[in-house]
Amino acid sequence: MLFYTQLFTSKRGSLAKIWLAAHWEKKLTKAHVFECNLETTIREIISPKVRIGLRSSGHLLLGVVRIYSRKAKYLLADCSDALIKIKTAFRPGHTDLPVEGLEATIKAITLVEDFTTFDPQLPDPRHCFPHFSNTSNLD
Repeated sequence: MLFYTQLFTSKRGSLAKIWLAAHWEKKLTKAHVFECNLETTIREIISPKVRIGLRSSGHLLLGVVRIYSRKAKYLLADCSDALIKIKTAFRPGHTDLPVEGLEATIKAITLVEDFTTFDPQLPDPRHCFPHFSNTSNLD
C-alpha cells in the first residue's frame, strides 16, 4: 500500500493529477487539466510499472473520465465563444460598405454574349467525317 500512496499522492507522480481528479475534483485546476496527457496516462494505467489493485485502477479510470469531461467542457465553451464571435462579425445587415456599394451594377456582373470567336476554331465536318463528304448524305 505504501507504493500506491507514493505513486498517486506525490505532486511529481505521473498519475497524481488523475488521482486528484478522482478524489478531489474541485481542487483540479484548468492548468492541471491541460497538462494531463490522457493517452500516456491510460497506457500507464493499462500496463503499470508496479502492480495496481483493481480498486485503485478503477479510481484512476474515474479520474481519467473526469479530466476528459473537463477537457470536453472547455472545448465546447471555446467553440461556442468562437461561433458567437463569428455570428456577430458576419450578421446580416451590418456591413462597412457605403450605401452605393451594397449592390453591383449589371455591367459589373454580366458578361457580354459573344459566341462568334468560337466559329473559326471548329473544324470543317467534311474533314472529320470523310465518308460523309457527299453533300447528299449530310442532309
